[in-house]
Amino acid sequence: VHKVFNGSGDTSFSWAELCLDISFAIIGSIIWSIIDRQRKNYRVLNYFLCTFLRYFVALQCFTYGFDKVLLLQMPFPTQSQLATPLGDFLPMRLSWMFLGYSSHYQMFSGIMECIAAALLVYRRTATLGILVGTTVFINVMMLNLSYDIPVKIFAIHLVLICVFLLTNEYKRLACFFILDKPAAASVLYRFSYTGKKMRIARIILKLFFLAIIVKYFYNLPVLYKSSFNQKEVKPLNSGHYDVKTFVTNKDTLLPLYTDTLRWQEMIVDKGGNGSIKTNDTIFRRRYGRGYFTFVSDTNKRTIDFRKFSFDSLPIIQMRYKQVDSNTIQLWGKNKNDSIYVELKRSNRKFPLEERQFHWLSEANR
Repeated sequence: VHKVFNGSGDTSFSWAELCLDISFAIIGSIIWSIIDRQRKNYRVLNYFLCTFLRYFVALQCFTYGFDKVLLLQMPFPTQSQLATPLGDFLPMRLSWMFLGYSSHYQMFSGIMECIAAALLVYRRTATLGILVGTTVFINVMMLNLSYDIPVKIFAIHLVLICVFLLTNEYKRLACFFILDKPAAASVLYRFSYTGKKMRIARIILKLFFLAIIVKYFYNLPVLYKSSFNQKEVKPLNSGHYDVKTFVTNKDTLLPLYTDTLRWQEMIVDKGGNGSIKTNDTIFRRRYGRGYFTFVSDTNKRTIDFRKFSFDSLPIIQMRYKQVDSNTIQLWGKNKNDSIYVELKRSNRKFPLEERQFHWLSEANR
């Protein structure tokens, strides 16, 4: 088992790491309890633990919250995704598109996380911040568990941290929410820093937390620009293209869906990305389509199709001819086979792109 960085937080390495951490924690707690069995309480250590966890949750709320407010976490479905049959998607991708479709819902979710973060950094409102954060992260955890989103371990951790912080104040919360009694003031986050070094350390740690937030905001314009200011890459402008003609080794292939080589349609997104309805395995296969990135050379009139944007070598290099504003011809070599493709730009529109909203609905849509 080895650690991989592929966007999943639920890899076999992550689960093995979690089991190892739990084992060390159990063994360590047993040894600590035996060695320090005379101590009556750990009020000071509990204060530092709760304070660390409070700021940790606040940091997660800030980062995930602003990502949602700026619509950076769940983007609106791409043209390739809109052209993919619903049944071809995995549950995780379906949930991502469901959340990304509605900018208002995504922004609302982010605002709630930002509110929780703002309440958490001020100790007088920390309890309210934990209550808000708990409800927010329970919703996130249930989404991850229900739609097989591979961030289950981290989401469960965030909920357990919030529950742990709430259990430290269970008497106050029980008086307020259940017993209808006056709730005492919170003393969980009140601590007297008597030594000068401790006061200086407290200020340094707060400045460090602030520096993390400032650095994150500093990087936001770059993230926003890369997500929303993607440009067209000539000669393949973004849109839907029908494959009118597909010739390989001088044989014209009919548009049969059982064909493993023919391109059925091509979707081009801004920024030099796209996908093809094809069974050809030279492309990056996802959801029944072949995904690619491309780089064009307008001087040589060539287009390099690559699996990933970081690849240095193309999987296919094709020459092109712009017949008119809606028609482009491509030809080149796929391994040892010659390929000729004629693409015709289509005016196909997806109803989902319209983002319809109706106060008045005479029938169920």
